[in-house]
Amino acid sequence: MSRDTLVKRQFGHRARLALSPSGVRAVDDQAHAARTLWNLLHAWWQMMPKEKRTLQHADAAIRQALKDIDFLAVLPAQAAQAVLKTYFRAWQNCWEHRADAPNFKGRIRTVMSVDIPQGRDLNIVRVHRRWGQVNIPKMGRVRFRWTKDLPVGKRATAENRITGARLIKDALGWHIAFRVQALEVEPGPHQGPDVGIDVGITVPLACSNGETYEHGAWLTPKEKARLLHLEQRAARRKQRRRPGERTSGRLHRTYDRIAGLRAKAKRRALDWQHKATTTIARTYNAVVVEALTITNMVKSARGTIEAPGKNVAQKSGLNRAISGEAWGRTVTMLTYKTARHGGTLVKVPAPNTSRRCSACGFTTPGSRESQAVFVCRNPDCGWSGNADHNAARNVLHLYRMGLALTPAAGRAVVRRAQRVKPATAR
Repeated sequence: MSRDTLVKRQFGHRARLALSPSGVRAVDDQAHAARTLWNLLHAWWQMMPKEKRTLQHADAAIRQALKDIDFLAVLPAQAAQAVLKTYFRAWQNCWEHRADAPNFKGRIRTVMSVDIPQGRDLNIVRVHRRWGQVNIPKMGRVRFRWTKDLPVGKRATAENRITGARLIKDALGWHIAFRVQALEVEPGPHQGPDVGIDVGITVPLACSNGETYEHGAWLTPKEKARLLHLEQRAARRKQRRRPGERTSGRLHRTYDRIAGLRAKAKRRALDWQHKATTTIARTYNAVVVEALTITNMVKSARGTIEAPGKNVAQKSGLNRAISGEAWGRTVTMLTYKTARHGGTLVKVPAPNTSRRCSACGFTTPGSRESQAVFVCRNPDCGWSGNADHNAARNVLHLYRMGLALTPAAGRAVVRRAQRVKPATAR
């Protein structure tokens, strides 16, 4: 096999860490030190004149801060350098109009994280079918859940290896995200059929060939009742709190439990999305979806004082349902998974795909009788069927008619805000 057929691919893999209470406190201290170092670097940047804002001067300032401030000593030196590089990269993204300018990181709303930039420091070993061990600087050996084969030990080469990692904390605890570099065979053209997909709420993914991908509730009835009870408890305690009074420890713990249940639901939703999109990418060649502007679809209907909106509560519930399905994340997954399997993702215009009859091609008012039933009102047609599958067939028809939104480069159009460029790394 010639090396011309091999391509280098970089991806991430996230695993849960099994930390003791003392280990959790140690990683928390490192994350707070990294956040504090970011804020100190930002303050230094604002005070220094423009000619002094260089990587060399910033590195000297960081080294001095690590000597002068005692609690910053818990942060490994390489993690401190990673904070510096990330901060400068954030300014580069701002100057190139990819993102907003970096700002101070608050204690509550900031995601706690620590970077481990060197992969050779991890020293990953698989010790069990379900567990592995990784070396974390200034902490030692820590177990993590082994859910994916990683290029470690004898399997690691110059092309297939782990280049680094990042410790991230969410409502379910601390996780480690590995940065993996692999050399894989470049996929050939996919030999599967084309398919149109219509996204929805009642039926999340409906295909033009009549297949559907559905899911149940992300939380069990017992978990839903528990979440409602915790939300009511938090509302009562918040209502009893006097103006200016600090949030109690009990209320903080209630918030943590609520966040844990919501994170569990999100993790299950991600798992379903990954499985569904992987199956679609392996089966079909061209996957055709609608070019939806989701940010406009979930805008509030509240209106203004002079012109108040109508059916605000119903529109609010619809917005929550749309956001819960995460259509944009599904399209993002399909984009890179179809490319990995040799297929393509194509976007077509969205107007009238749900109102047009896929059998006769006419758009007659009132043809969609309900969410699931479509009956063509054309006297010469009269076709009836599932409304979601009808929309998916219309989506595929637009692609076959050459109405795909493809620029000169041949890639699907991605709508972005004005003046914003795609960021390769943020």
